[in-house]
Amino acid sequence: MSGLEIVAFLLGIANVTLVVRRSIWNYPFGLAMVALYGRIFLDARLYSDAILQVFFFVVQLYGWWNWSRNRARSGAVTVVRLDNRDRALWGIGCIVASAAWGYAMHRFTDASFPWADATLAITSVAAQILMSRRAIENWCLWIAVDIGSVGLYAAKGLWLTMLLYAIFLGLAIWGLIDWRKAERQQAAA
Repeated sequence: MSGLEIVAFLLGIANVTLVVRRSIWNYPFGLAMVALYGRIFLDARLYSDAILQVFFFVVQLYGWWNWSRNRARSGAVTVVRLDNRDRALWGIGCIVASAAWGYAMHRFTDASFPWADATLAITSVAAQILMSRRAIENWCLWIAVDIGSVGLYAAKGLWLTMLLYAIFLGLAIWGLIDWRKAERQQAAA
């Protein structure tokens, strides 16, 4: 456990708590967190996760822009739901992209846990995009990612990061419940 990991851990808790609350202020914390985790994962040879942080940085900027334009009168960000066709396409896309990325990491790098790391990275990409688009389904993907990440980071001895993802799991469950409630309130309004 390093000082860098401790700071990233604290930023991560602040970031996801603010996302759950649909606060646009999650983005400054998220940008700082992913910058730090990029370095942490590179040092741990979790290359898919390290590359993922670059992607997260860019999508955080997009999400900040998108959320700032989609707020209800109360100031809270509005939520949307995917239709069945879109859910299926996102699921198939995750499976195909995970297989391709996992193969590349296994074949061409000395990545640690290339298949699991790739699957978690690709699913995180989908979850982050869906979160930036305000889709409730992002929380289901984050729940799956958080469960898998707890095991991966434990195997790599990244104990504080493992704890962070256990906390993220609880926050993702809270987020799913809260965003569903917000959806019902939007429909009633």
